[in-house]
Amino acid sequence: MEAILDFVNSSGFALFAQGDNWKCLVMLGIACLLLYLGIVKKFEPLLLVPIAFGMLITNLPGANMFHEIFFAGGHIHWDLIGGAPVTQEFINELAAAQVSDAVLATAAVGQSITPGLVDILYLGVKLGIYPCLIFMGVGAMTDFGPLIANPKSLLLGAAAQLGIFMTFVGCRLSGLFTSAEAGSIGIIGGADGPTAIYGATMLAPHLLGPIAVAAYSYMALVPVIQPPIMRLLTTEAERRIVMKPLRQVSKTEKIIFPIMVAVFVALLVPSAAPLIACLMLGNLFKECGVVERLSKTVQNELINIVTIFLGVSVGCTATGRTFLSLQTIAIMVMGVVAFGFGTAGGVILAKIMNLFLKEKINPLIGSAGVSAVPMAARVSQVEGQKANPSNFLLMHAMGPNVAGVIGSAIAAGVMISLFG
Repeated sequence: MEAILDFVNSSGFALFAQGDNWKCLVMLGIACLLLYLGIVKKFEPLLLVPIAFGMLITNLPGANMFHEIFFAGGHIHWDLIGGAPVTQEFINELAAAQVSDAVLATAAVGQSITPGLVDILYLGVKLGIYPCLIFMGVGAMTDFGPLIANPKSLLLGAAAQLGIFMTFVGCRLSGLFTSAEAGSIGIIGGADGPTAIYGATMLAPHLLGPIAVAAYSYMALVPVIQPPIMRLLTTEAERRIVMKPLRQVSKTEKIIFPIMVAVFVALLVPSAAPLIACLMLGNLFKECGVVERLSKTVQNELINIVTIFLGVSVGCTATGRTFLSLQTIAIMVMGVVAFGFGTAGGVILAKIMNLFLKEKINPLIGSAGVSAVPMAARVSQVEGQKANPSNFLLMHAMGPNVAGVIGSAIAAGVMISLFG
């Protein structure tokens, strides 16, 4: 009978009644909601489904797949992962670093913690490996031709990063976040999930869960968030503007472009070099025409495997102790603000450019400067055809759209340089 009672008391069902484990029940509900949105509503399912499942398993009491103590204080504690016991000095150091009491309570002095499955997978996130590999796949699937054909669209991509910096200012003025935390939240405005995750791991790893969920949730809602802002900031006549077809870009230009961008950005913002280098390497694989096998691997097998590992391990950071807080609510609110300012920035700059250009730009393509590729470009196309059914803006919008990918990575590098 005693053995049976011990088994029952050690089960996850009994653990729900202990301490603040009630938060785990709430998180299980949130995880199921995200699974519903990913599977039924098809909101960014490739990443939302693994993130939601990671959130599900990490909030099962007793599963011990992810231990926040290994990564407390923003550092990887290799000695603990290797089996070293927790010392009082270690606890004191974390307390001095203002690590939450809830995290400190998960480890006792003299205890040796066995790493769980997700602890090992999460190292790829913490070391910045997964986001960079995903960028390599994105580069291999991206055509920079529209950007090369119309270099002015680079300015629109840059203007759309307004959301990142405005959100940073808003977070700092709220008093809820430090500069590093505000910088990582602002990156949500770039509408680029891997960049948001990379920035969070470098600046505010304890906020990685809510930042990742906000970034990918709002990326899926781009067709809902952007159109009202686009219509508000443009007139019917502006939305009807027809743009001339883009010139044909040579293969030589497409090969030189990733090399030049990688060198220039790495010298300008060294902190952005890992993301930009991987993005441009993937694109070079695609455009050079001599490594077709590598290009296909990066576009398919590699990016798919890394997406699974990234999604599950990021989801596992969203524990009840860290996710259910005022900060999380603020992050979700500021995420919408970031997307709104990013959309507005691109549209407004396009309108300003039209004051000086002979060949007018349809301001709708400015909204594609957020780097949700190619969703934001499709939104520009749809809104343009509503105003003028004969209008075809997709390829024009792809210029600022891919420029936004570069711009968000540079903006993240700036934040990391300033506050990392």
